[in-house]
Amino acid sequence: MTGGIMTNRTLKAGVLVTVALGLCWGPQALAQDDPFAALRADMIETIAEHARSAASATGRAHLSPQIMETMHTVPRHAFLGRNTLSPRPLAQLAYADRPVPIGHGQTISQPFIVALMTDLLAPEPDHVVLEIGSGSGYQAAVLSGLVDKVCTIEIIPELGKTAAKAWSRQGYANIEARIGDGYYGWEACGPFDGIVVTAAAGHIPPPLVRQLKPGGRMVIPVGGAFVTQQLVLVEKDSAGQVTTRQLLPVAFVPLVRGAP
Repeated sequence: MTGGIMTNRTLKAGVLVTVALGLCWGPQALAQDDPFAALRADMIETIAEHARSAASATGRAHLSPQIMETMHTVPRHAFLGRNTLSPRPLAQLAYADRPVPIGHGQTISQPFIVALMTDLLAPEPDHVVLEIGSGSGYQAAVLSGLVDKVCTIEIIPELGKTAAKAWSRQGYANIEARIGDGYYGWEACGPFDGIVVTAAAGHIPPPLVRQLKPGGRMVIPVGGAFVTQQLVLVEKDSAGQVTTRQLLPVAFVPLVRGAP
C-alpha cells in the first residue's frame, strides 16, 4: 500500500551527487555471492541523490547511514510476491526508482520514499514501531533491522499472507502482523515510538495519534486519490502536545477501510 514522490522540478534526480556517508556502496563492498548486490548499490546511490535534491523540503540532505546500510542489505526483490518475471527482470524491476505493483491495486513504494519515511521516524534499537499497510512486507523488513519490534496491519488478507511468508523465508523474527483496518491502529501492540502509514488517508486518524508515545513520530501521506497528497510528519512532545508539518507532495494509493 505504498507510493512515490510526485514529479516536480525540486525532486529531479538528474544531477550527479557525491554523498559522503561513511559507508561504501561500490563494487568492492558487494558480496561476491549476491547477484543483486550491484543493483542494490545503484538503488542506494539514487536514494542519496533524491535526498540531496529534496533537502529543502525535508530538511535532510543525507539520510541515516544505518538506514542506508539496512536498505543495501534487504533483498527488495524477495518482496514482489507472486510475480511471473524471471529472476533478472524481476530484480531489475524491484530496484528501479519507481513504485511496483504487487496486486490488489497496491504497490511496493519507490525506494526513496521507503528510505525517507523510515528516516523521518528516527528509529532507535529499543523502539516499537507500527506500520499501517503491510503490503509487500518490504517496509516492515527494513524497519525490522532498525528497531526492537515492528507491528504491522494489512487489510487485504492475500497480501498479509504473502508478506508473512516473505518474512519467514528471510528470517525476520521481530515482526508481528495481523489482518484488519489500520485506521484504528493496534492498541495491544503499543504504545508506539513511531507509526508509518503506507497509504493516503483523508485525515490523520485520531486513534493513531492516541497510540503514539510522548516523544514519538508518525509519518503519513494525507490527501485524496485524485488530488495532491502531502507527506506529513506528526510529532508528539513529552507533554503530549501534537504538531504536524507538511514535507513534500507524494502519490500513494488510498487507505483501504472497512472489514477485510
